[in-house]
Amino acid sequence: MKLIEQYLVDKPQPLIGAKTIQLIVMREILDYTVLRTEEDRQLNTVYTPLSVKEDKPTRRVAFLATKQKAAESRQLEQILRTAAEEAKLSVTECYLKDKLCMKCPRCGLYGATSTESGQSDRANIKHRIEYSTAFSLLPYENIATVTTFNAINDKNITTGQALGSRYAVAPATLFPSIVTLKSVTWIELVQAVKTLLACKSYGAESRIGGDVRNTIIGVTAGWEEVITSLELTLELYDRRDKITPAEIAAFIKRDYVPKAGNPGKVIVLKPEQTDELIKECVNTALDKGFLEKAYKDIGEYRAVQVG
Repeated sequence: MKLIEQYLVDKPQPLIGAKTIQLIVMREILDYTVLRTEEDRQLNTVYTPLSVKEDKPTRRVAFLATKQKAAESRQLEQILRTAAEEAKLSVTECYLKDKLCMKCPRCGLYGATSTESGQSDRANIKHRIEYSTAFSLLPYENIATVTTFNAINDKNITTGQALGSRYAVAPATLFPSIVTLKSVTWIELVQAVKTLLACKSYGAESRIGGDVRNTIIGVTAGWEEVITSLELTLELYDRRDKITPAEIAAFIKRDYVPKAGNPGKVIVLKPEQTDELIKECVNTALDKGFLEKAYKDIGEYRAVQVG
């Protein structure tokens, strides 16, 4: 905690300041994963430069920010609910997305919009965790797969006509990603880290695939966002044969910190410092004391917000 203490706040406030923490995440696909939003069943794709050194237009699979946020917001709600049950703590039930409680740590971090009108105590909560679209490290042609599935005749166990095709991202695909935290407390940082590491299921058909491993490989902190997911992907493509946390920290410090509006306020943790911070977050128990403080913080936040 001491490593980034100056970039944390004591308690969440409706007015968000400039203190920013960026978690640099490598999302590794471990099973066929369907990253799509359209009914045509095609994967979400976009054209980007090939790398920082080569601007050749390249088609990449896009892991949309909304897909990341939806899975991880749900994961945090599940973690909080289970932890509260184990601690025998009575808390308000929160249902995503149609009946948000507006009182829990998930609503406080991810934001919440009231579906009820005419009630001053239902003022919306602004999010303080931000996502951006992640782009596949390798081009679409290297990672996309298509599987044709057929109808089975139960009588003679033979295949009939094709029912359709399933487009998916192949296992071992990497998506460099940035998760940004704005004006968060230590308790909220712990929740964000635990959620990222615990969330394993993404995509449109997670019942038959979608396994992902998230690894936090770097941390930056300052008064602004220092690097984006696209910049990270383009940088790592040039280093794809040997990606190391030390190299990532080095090029961010060398090439991106000087571009910041307040470079003197930016720190880039060394790999061993990142490991130390993440270990401290992971080893923080979600016990009754932790949960009571987390819920109390949001309760006080709401009291200030609605007056």
